[in-house]
Parts: sequence; C-alpha cells; structure tokens
Amino acid sequence: MCDTLRLHSFQSLGTLDGPGIRAVVFLQGCPLRCICCHNPDTWDFSGGYEVQIGELLEKISRCRPYWGKSGGVTVSGGEPLLQAKQLIKFFKALKSEGIHTALDTSGCILNDDVKELLKYTDLVLLDYKYTDADDYLKYTKMDIKKVQSFLSYLNEEKIETVLRYVFIPGINSDEESIKKLQEIKMFYSCVTSVEILPFRKLCIEKYNELGIEFPLKDTPEASKDEIVAIYEKFPDLK
Repeated sequence: MCDTLRLHSFQSLGTLDGPGIRAVVFLQGCPLRCICCHNPDTWDFSGGYEVQIGELLEKISRCRPYWGKSGGVTVSGGEPLLQAKQLIKFFKALKSEGIHTALDTSGCILNDDVKELLKYTDLVLLDYKYTDADDYLKYTKMDIKKVQSFLSYLNEEKIETVLRYVFIPGINSDEESIKKLQEIKMFYSCVTSVEILPFRKLCIEKYNELGIEFPLKDTPEASKDEIVAIYEKFPDLK
C-alpha cells in the first residue's frame, strides 16, 4: 500500500546522516549482502513493522523544533529504494512543509518510481562501497554498473550527492582504491564530498543473535589516524 511504509526503526535526533540534526527513518528490507553490513536485521523485508505515512509525519513534526535551520529528515535502511513508490508520497509531504529531505542508499535500483522520488530529494548519501567491479560483486552481490548508472543519473539531474565509503583494512584500503574514489568525486559535479567511514565491529552481537557468522569478525577495525591520513593525502575528497 502506498499509504504505509515498512520500518525497521526511527531515530528522532540523528546527527550522522546528513546536515544538522535530523529525524532518521530506517526502512526494512535490503537486496544486498554486504560483508561489512552493520544491520543484518534489516535484510528480511517481512521483518520490521508497518506505519501509516500520516502517523510518521505527525511524529516527525514533533521533532522539528529541535532541528534548527539545517536539519531535516533522512530515510535510510535497509535499502529505501525498495519502497520508492511509498516514499514519493512521504517526501512530497515533507517538501510541502519546507523540510529538507535526504536519501541514504546503495543506488541499486533506478526505475520510474525512483526517478519520481528523486524529484523531491534534496540530498543523496550514496554508499559507494568499492571502486573495483570484481570486489563490488564479491563483497555486496551487486553489479557496480548499477551504482554507476545511479550516480550518472544524479549528475544529470544535478542532485547534491555525498559519497560514503566504508574503509575496510586489507579489503578496500589500498591507495589505488582511494585514488579512484577521488577521481569519481572530481568527475561527477553533483558530488560535493566523500565521507570515509572507518570499519567497525559493533554489529557482531546482532549477527550472533541471528545465528549468522559475521564475515569480517577477524578483520581489524580502521583507526581514526588512518582516516585522517587519507584526507591529508587526498584533500580533494573533502
């Protein structure tokens, strides 16, 4: 139904998913199987719970006084593009109230519903997971051409985009990968910055509860110093 969304969770005062203080809506369901995924509990679309869009809008309106001038609403996941048709109505309503909208996505779907949704999207946080095609398929089960096509469309439509890249030691941490990431940022004018996110293992307990082995349980976490060093060596990422 276009009047409901299937949610995983809701965060009223988020500070890590777009500009300012934001309400963050985490949707249920994801077709990817990324080896570094922190939320395996969002994979199954039948999980989570349904909420009426009107009810969600009322909840968001109560958060609005805390946002200040730069805040807004971010929809994340799971993969929000699985519910693009429903999100059109949701984002339309937000825009009618002058609320800044952001979409945190892998860019795995580009159809008419997604294109319509993007008309009401102020910012896309695009998870660009690897710069090598073989790695993309191996570690996410997704063809890199999908995210490339999605990014090209964002560029054509001049939709502000921030690339997000989880830095995983020994997997996508080599200098060549970061150099390619910088080249992508420089090529697409819609990309305003690149967020290098350090790999963490806070999700292991979730995997244990679900009876799933975390593929990167033996991989070291990335340090803050490593991330600082990347930005120093590749200043154009900012």
